[in-house]
Amino acid sequence: MEATNSEQWTQQALEEFATEIWTCNTVERAASFIGSQKSPICLPNYVAGRLTPLQSQPMALIDSFNPQTGSLLCKLPCTPASDVETAIQHARHAFTTWSKTTRRERSSHLRRISDLLQEHRELFAVWESIDQGKTLERARIEVDRAISNFSYFSTYILHEHTTARMVDGVALTYEHRSPAGVFALISPWNMPLYLLTWKIAPCIAFGCTAVAKPSEITSMSAYLLGLLLRKAELPPGVVNIILGDGPTTGAALVASPSVDGVSFTGGTQTGIAIRRATAHQIRKHLSLELGGKNPNLVFADAMDPATRDRTIRIAASAAFENQGEICLCGSRIYVERAVYEDFVREITEYVAEKYVLRKTVGAVASLQHYDKIRGYLQMAVEEKATFKLGGIPPALDKDQNQGYWINPAILTDVASGSVLQKDEIFGPVVTISPFEDEEEAVRLANDSEYGLAAVVLTNDGARMRRVGERIEAGMVWVNCWLVRELGTPFGGMKNSGTGREGGEYSREVFTVVRTLHLPSD
Repeated sequence: MEATNSEQWTQQALEEFATEIWTCNTVERAASFIGSQKSPICLPNYVAGRLTPLQSQPMALIDSFNPQTGSLLCKLPCTPASDVETAIQHARHAFTTWSKTTRRERSSHLRRISDLLQEHRELFAVWESIDQGKTLERARIEVDRAISNFSYFSTYILHEHTTARMVDGVALTYEHRSPAGVFALISPWNMPLYLLTWKIAPCIAFGCTAVAKPSEITSMSAYLLGLLLRKAELPPGVVNIILGDGPTTGAALVASPSVDGVSFTGGTQTGIAIRRATAHQIRKHLSLELGGKNPNLVFADAMDPATRDRTIRIAASAAFENQGEICLCGSRIYVERAVYEDFVREITEYVAEKYVLRKTVGAVASLQHYDKIRGYLQMAVEEKATFKLGGIPPALDKDQNQGYWINPAILTDVASGSVLQKDEIFGPVVTISPFEDEEEAVRLANDSEYGLAAVVLTNDGARMRRVGERIEAGMVWVNCWLVRELGTPFGGMKNSGTGREGGEYSREVFTVVRTLHLPSD
């Protein structure tokens, strides 16, 4: 980190930069814009409807790098506790009005945001790809999902229901829900826009206000979202976006007594820290979606001629989409021994053909993450695992301006107790192991501290239910992956988190319920 250069953070400079970057909606325009900058891009906070020049002087800056080139992309403030509290108070002030708006008013705002995001789809996709390292095609998919988040909740709140009960001859009772207050919304770096909007959309739909903090590794799409919220004329203070790291900015945000709830997606250790920091604040709503080390069970019948292509395709996409940087990736593949050799050979051929670095596989998000993944691959060599595909990438120096590119790796002969089978590597690395029967498959699937998601590949209808209902995971996909209806509960078991979001489950997070009793006479 370094101190600020205040000349780059004047209100005029911030507005001029915002106007210019908003026109960079192609890869070529974005590259030209980046190359034309005499100094790194400076990203401000978005508070009370304004791009905010730095309040605290001097303020430390965080460097954020382009994963595809390794070069410095932008600088952003490591927002201190005093400025975090200022943003929270703006959200608190906005809550007094926003919480009283009608559902139709809120729906109209959400629809406007969704429409604007659709209109500027390519702008967000281009910068999401540059900032996170993912392919442009993958970025477009995630922008589409962000659009759906706002669209879905814009209609969901128009059809809410409540429950009434009669105490015969005595009273009528009914449930009434009201917005829970000001929320801290903290999103990770792997799907920056999609997961941030997955929190913002229901938060404001149910009448709450927010202070959102994206990852310091990938803050560009959050910055652009702030510009879009302003264009959508969302009332000032309803959504505030502050930038910074976890220990300084994030910690101050979740611990503030003026925050009524926290929705967090990220690592398990950070989730534990949030639980500890808020343990004395019993009233605070917590929704924590944490890590995963997800199993993918392949039964012999799934390799029948009619379905083997589908099986290979699903297993490969669940392992390597977005460079394996999806919390729901199936990175532990277990295959029934009768088809084990055939499966290993065919998925290796498929991945080598379909998942090509710099074409269909992007760069991993940061040098720190590159080094982490590289360390696990070095460990695989030391443990004498077999590399069916991939290898150890070269060591990189941060001053070399090289992108963070790692080829997909398929490992076999990995011991069940190895950390390669236990830790969330969160990269383009998958292990494949055999199992003998259904009982062993379920045991292996559940042999993890995590319980976020799982995939079951089989043609046996009874097994789909029998195995699916025994796997200790919040989300189980059978013969598909990453398919979601936004009303279904999203969240994990065990150390993969607590709470659920989606449809009525998001309503539980962002509202409080009280029961009214009305006498019958």
